[in-house]
Amino acid sequence: MLTGRRSLAGSTAAAAALLAAGAVPAHADDGGPGVGAPGCRGASKYVKVCASDPSSRHGSSGSVGTPAADSSAGGKGSASTSKCIYTKLVPQPPADNLAVREGKRRGGEGAAYQVMCSDTGRVGVVWIPDGDQAPAQPAIDPEVLARRAVDSMRLGGPDVASPRPGGKYTVGVPMWLWVRQGETTYGPATATASAGAVTVTATARVTSIRWIMGDGTTVTCAGPGTAYRGSESMTDSPDCGHRYTQTSSGQPGERFPLTATSTWTVDWEVTGGGADSGQFTESRDSTVGVRVGEVQALN
Repeated sequence: MLTGRRSLAGSTAAAAALLAAGAVPAHADDGGPGVGAPGCRGASKYVKVCASDPSSRHGSSGSVGTPAADSSAGGKGSASTSKCIYTKLVPQPPADNLAVREGKRRGGEGAAYQVMCSDTGRVGVVWIPDGDQAPAQPAIDPEVLARRAVDSMRLGGPDVASPRPGGKYTVGVPMWLWVRQGETTYGPATATASAGAVTVTATARVTSIRWIMGDGTTVTCAGPGTAYRGSESMTDSPDCGHRYTQTSSGQPGERFPLTATSTWTVDWEVTGGGADSGQFTESRDSTVGVRVGEVQALN
């Protein structure tokens, strides 16, 4: 029987993680920078600014320090204080970047900054006019809207095509792992959410699937896998497969409890009321029982 369960993981990746990762082959595996105290250390290539927001985790705007150019200022606050680092991007994003485009539209000089908030995992790109201090966390947090948009998508776990819940498999025989690709089980899926003058558009797509096979091994695949065809005979899957080395005898229901967990990468951007964008990940999983036996010799 196939079941689904959802879990959430905030992204704390650096700005480079905002770019789509290249595909990698299947493999077996064994298993933001915060705001340092005191202050934030800069680097010769960047202008770093520390901002402190004494409001709630996803609450109203708060005060910030007044940083000087090419310097750092550390914010002080309680454990509930939201701290963000604003790093001037070098080189600057291209002219078609949302933050740059919106900043130019407003007129005046300025630059695009990467914003990273240590407690929430917030990662984004914002435009800050020259002479302005780093902004506080906005009254309407666009990432909250992005997560609200994702909730409306009703994303599910992988729609496992192989192994089949009712199938019978054999020790040592290649098992091809693959999933069906639907909008809510693989993507891409797109939705919007609004609050006040701010509208956020989010697009979610599966970027990897982790297969916990139930026999103590795990396989991670970058794509949906390849559907098996009879002409492939006993060959291994080209991108996502496994071979069981023991039977499922003695397991609950005489089946290995297989769990397939998809990682959904969500890219979002503000389409009204400001220029901001970011990325985070969420995960969903499905389970299926796999019956594995031995070849029966005939006399």
